[in-house]
Amino acid sequence: MITIGLTGSIGMGKSTTAEMFKAAGVPVISADEIVHELYNGAATPLIEDAFPGTTSNGVVDRGLLSEMLLRDPGGFKRLEAIVHPLVREREHAFLEDARSAGHPLALIDIPLLYETGAEDRVDAVVVVSCGPEIQRKRVLARPGMTEQKFEAIVARQVPDAEKRRRADYVIDTSKGIEPAKEQVEDIIRRLRETVRK
Repeated sequence: MITIGLTGSIGMGKSTTAEMFKAAGVPVISADEIVHELYNGAATPLIEDAFPGTTSNGVVDRGLLSEMLLRDPGGFKRLEAIVHPLVREREHAFLEDARSAGHPLALIDIPLLYETGAEDRVDAVVVVSCGPEIQRKRVLARPGMTEQKFEAIVARQVPDAEKRRRADYVIDTSKGIEPAKEQVEDIIRRLRETVRK
């Protein structure tokens, strides 16, 4: 089985692209969805210990945690030390299930793949990309997003050009859904052929 790591900077269309892989029959798991579950359960007490006052009723308040991290960027390392091992456990279980079910491919959607060294845990990296103007427009249209938040997020991410350079495959989402879907189908076809060999 080939494990695909899907990544891309904020606003590049990664979540939509992950759905395209899923619709084509590739099992998909999202690191963001795992984190969402963890913030509503297993990670909550650990995060409250490290960042007092950022949880209530057994759930992490993402807004409060975000504010605290904007004031103290050093906190990201502490947060990652809590969350990343728990995410990896879930990813490992997902891959074992996909392998047992006989799937030739499985995809992990990892927003910070290069930033966290996760390329070592996958067989092929697919980077989703678009132009900076489209990216900015998409991100600033999100509820609660500000220029300051956007700049802070981008500053923590490996630049798009570097991601594209290091990728095994690049999907350009700037031309819309159908061209992106064709690129996804082409990558799936090529990777399945690799498995057959």
